[in-house]
Amino acid sequence: MKRAHREKLQLCDALEKIADDLPSVDRLKCLGTANAIIPLLRDIHHYEETIIFPAYEAATSSGQANLASIRRLRAEHVEDECFAGEVTEILLAIGHGKTIDNAEAIGFMLRGFFESLRRHIAFEREHVLPKIGIVDPG
Repeated sequence: MKRAHREKLQLCDALEKIADDLPSVDRLKCLGTANAIIPLLRDIHHYEETIIFPAYEAATSSGQANLASIRRLRAEHVEDECFAGEVTEILLAIGHGKTIDNAEAIGFMLRGFFESLRRHIAFEREHVLPKIGIVDPG
């Protein structure tokens, strides 16, 4: 889980660098980042949903509040993967030479995506992982 968080945070850092550099971005960095987003998220989400979330559910006794948290985290996974598709599409277009017409809008989109990933990680670190005996101080 620590590795999964580290990889997602590295992705967030790469997206933040791209957002900060707009409109003068490294097109190869855009292509590399675009190609990494969806496979990385799918693999991590699968791991969380099949290993981490069931362990969390088993480790907690308060029931409904924790089940609601797991439902919300699963919903965030779906939202993140949908948003990842849009981010991937724009990064691929930029990487292939598309003119950046509205750098501010693209930057806003990238920031919205990586900030939601960071919030998800923070919640897992603060609430989920301690319950299952994983210490991930960040």
